Amino acid sequence: MHTLIVISHPNPDSLTHAIAERVAEGIASADAADTVEIADLAAEGFDPAFSPADLAYFEKRAPAPPEIAHEHARLDRADRLVIVYPIYWWSFPGLLKGWIDRVFSNGWAYEENPEGKVIKKLQRLQVHLVANGGADQGMIDRHGYATAMTTQIDHGIFDYCGAPVISSTRLLASDPGFPAAHLDTAFDIGRRIVSPKD
Repeated sequence: MHTLIVISHPNPDSLTHAIAERVAEGIASADAADTVEIADLAAEGFDPAFSPADLAYFEKRAPAPPEIAHEHARLDRADRLVIVYPIYWWSFPGLLKGWIDRVFSNGWAYEENPEGKVIKKLQRLQVHLVANGGADQGMIDRHGYATAMTTQIDHGIFDYCGAPVISSTRLLASDPGFPAAHLDTAFDIGRRIVSPKD
């Protein structure tokens, strides 16, 4: 099995990066035969802006731009997608949202048939979401942010394409043992991705 871990954070020394590395270590510890690829969107200079070339591809007037074809190939190799990100304004950071906008494209991630029915094309791809944020769980619950994020991200993006969200974890600054405990949790997430019953 092959896992693609996508990171969206501009600082390579961030907690987000450390969490992603620990998830990768957890996967490797659970099964040495599993492979992991890390896509650091900021370090790679991914452009999140939806361009005229993206629109032409969306409208099926042109092939995918080369950088999008590259992302499609990475995802086509993957059995699992793990997205590790900080929570910005109760959602993805702009860089990650732009990656979704450009990469999860019409014709590749989903398609409408002539009757207008959506064909979900990513049913083979297992998704795991790992977010970290500064708010405490009480505030998230009080304002309904957890439900809003689940609706927008889990259902609005991944269910639309048929990719099942197997796990969605929020690691918060108010959690006991922050930040060291988050690294232990991230390692456990990696192990459970490979061996869910462990």
